[in-house]
Amino acid sequence: MAEGPKIYAEILGIQITTSTINMWMVMAVIIILCVVSTRNLKTVPGKMQTISELIVTTMNNMVESTMGKKNMSFAPYMLTLIVYLAFANTVGLIGMRPPTADLNMTLALSILTFILTQFFAIKSKGIGTYLKGYIEPFPFLLPMNIMGELANPISLGFRLFGNLLGGTIIMGLLYTGLMNLIKLPLVIPIVAHAYFDIFSGLLQSFIFVMLSMVFIAMAMD
Repeated sequence: MAEGPKIYAEILGIQITTSTINMWMVMAVIIILCVVSTRNLKTVPGKMQTISELIVTTMNNMVESTMGKKNMSFAPYMLTLIVYLAFANTVGLIGMRPPTADLNMTLALSILTFILTQFFAIKSKGIGTYLKGYIEPFPFLLPMNIMGELANPISLGFRLFGNLLGGTIIMGLLYTGLMNLIKLPLVIPIVAHAYFDIFSGLLQSFIFVMLSMVFIAMAMD
C-alpha cells in the first residue's frame, strides 16, 4: 500500500490506475446505497430511511449555518461531496488504496470548487464588481490577490492528498514491519486504522467540504 497506484490500462491516452478503479467502486457503492435507501419511501420511515433523512438534515443545517439560507441550493452538491470523500477516505479499512491518496483526484475536486467559486462570484456580483475586487483595496495588490485566489484550490487539494497519502504510507510500513510478528499484528493495525482511516479520513472529508462552502460563500458576499 506504500507504493504508488498501479497502471492497469490506457484508453485514449488516459491511464486507468488503482485510484481510478477504486474511485469507480466507491461511486458504485454510493449509487447503490442511494437507490436502495430511496426506493420505498414511507411516511413512517424505517432504519435506512431514517439514517438517510438524518444525513440530509444534518447537511442542510451545515449549509444553512455556513452559507446562509439563500445558498441552500448548494446542499445537494455538498452532500454528494462529503459522502464521496467519507467513503473514499476510509476504504483503507478493507485493504483498498484510497483514491484520494492520488493527487490527480484531490486536485480535480479542488479545481471543481475553484470553478464554482469563480462562477458564482461573477453571477452574484457581476463581472465588473468581480474584477474590481482584484484591485482592492489598492491596485498594486493585483498580483497578490490573484495568487491568493489560485492558492485556495492548491492548498485544498494538497491538504487532502497529503493527509491521505501519509496515512496510506504509514499503514503500509506498519504492515511491513509487523509481517514477522505473530501476536501483535491484530492489535496495532486496529488502532492505526481507527486513527488514519476513520478519524483522519472523516475529519479531512469534513474539512474539505467546510472550506469549499466557506470559499464559495465568501466569494458571493
